[in-house]
Amino acid sequence: MKVLAISGSLRTASINSALLRAAARLSPPEVQVRLFRTAGELPLFNPDLEAHMPPQVAALHAEITASDALLIASPEYAHGVTGTIKNMLDWLVSALESINKPVLLVSASLGGPVYAHAQLLEVLRTMSMQVIDGGAHVFSRSKLDANGNITDPELVAALATGFARLAEACAAG
Repeated sequence: MKVLAISGSLRTASINSALLRAAARLSPPEVQVRLFRTAGELPLFNPDLEAHMPPQVAALHAEITASDALLIASPEYAHGVTGTIKNMLDWLVSALESINKPVLLVSASLGGPVYAHAQLLEVLRTMSMQVIDGGAHVFSRSKLDANGNITDPELVAALATGFARLAEACAAG
């Protein structure tokens, strides 16, 4: 199973990106997780450009098509989703390749990403994606060891359950 991991943060030291890297190391052997690294290069969404997609947007669509599933981790800013993740999802609203795509959604924030997580669930379901809710987690670098592995047993268990449910959704799809 090929999983495209998408972080809603552009920060170099993003805990959401760290969570995705750690989740990739926890994934079962049959799961290949690849981090999408060019979300910050997408132009601002403009429906007028959809007929002649900018190369960065075409690359995003190709990445989604080549993936069996998505793993999204997003922080919360001002009780909402980041502009990065919203812009990327706006480019996918009319994309056929995202319909029924299984998505494991996890949200991480130092204070608890309650509002952004709920917003992302709503947006992904509205876009007809098959959402597996991996939960909103209070997450910090203290939950990572020196090698970037997750040390919180509850989060490890939640991710294992999420990957199992993602595999089931891909097999059923």
